[in-house]
Formats: sequence, C-alpha cells, structure tokens
Amino acid sequence: MKLVKKFVVLLVLTFVVTGVSQAADIKIGVVNVAKILKTGPEAGKVSMALEKEFSARKRRLLASSKEYRKLEEKAVKDGALMSEAEGVKLKRKLVEKSRELKRNQEEFREDLTIRNNEELAKLQRLVVEAITSLSESEKFDLVLVDGVIFASESVDITDKVQARLSTLKK
Repeated sequence: MKLVKKFVVLLVLTFVVTGVSQAADIKIGVVNVAKILKTGPEAGKVSMALEKEFSARKRRLLASSKEYRKLEEKAVKDGALMSEAEGVKLKRKLVEKSRELKRNQEEFREDLTIRNNEELAKLQRLVVEAITSLSESEKFDLVLVDGVIFASESVDITDKVQARLSTLKK
C-alpha cells in the first residue's frame, strides 16, 4: 500500500514537471480590445465620420429647439395680453411643436445609435481580423481578450494589434 502511494506521488510529480516544462514553450498574448475601440485612431475616424454625417440634423434640431423656446417665451410674456382664441391657438401650436421636437430628437438618437452600432461592428470585425493575422504571423498559441484581470507587458500585444489594424484598413 505504501509502495502504491509512493508510485502515485511520483507519477503526479512527473506529470507536473513535464507539464511545467511544456507550458514554457507556449506563446501567449493578451489584447485589450476596449482600449483599441476607445483610443485607437480608427475609433476617432468613426467618431468624426458620424459627427459629419449627423451634424446637419443636429443643427436643425438645435434650431427647432430654439424656435420652440422662443414660442414658449412669447406665450409667457404675451399670454395675458392675448385674446382667449389667440391664447388657445398659441397653446396648440406649442403642443404640436413640442411633440414634433420630441419625435425628431428620438429619431435622431435612434438613427445615431444604429449607425454607431454598425460602425462599431465593422471596427470589431477588423480588430478580430488584426488579432488573427498577428497571431498567425507571430505564431501565438493562445490569445486572450475579454475577462483578463491582469497581464504583464511581456504578453500584452494590444499595441501590435493596433499597428496591424492600421495596415489592414489601407
């Protein structure tokens, strides 16, 4: 019985030592995708493109909002001086403008969110392509992305992936 225990312990130690020596040959990399999506030059380009695409609508919304506020100020300032019919007409106009403004603002937010998600999805596909390309060319055995709590600089390949990403877009 004692001999069997010694044999099992020896066998386990052999596997542990063998496993440790083989693990030293594994090349591991870690990528901070969130950093690439937030601070990378591609993220800035996406943000600028969306700003350009939606700037005219944003200006129209701001103008409409100012127009509504002026109408509201007129109602407050001149409301006591108006006839009852004029007051009712102005209140209806305010309600209509308010509804229109809210509807336009909601449509703007929805459209912006949809376009932002589309561009983010494109960028994420490019990031995955860059990670895969770099991993294959530099012979990584394992590349980790989300869920990593700590990674030393020796395994962090985020900057390399970002550099590879800029070459893929060209």
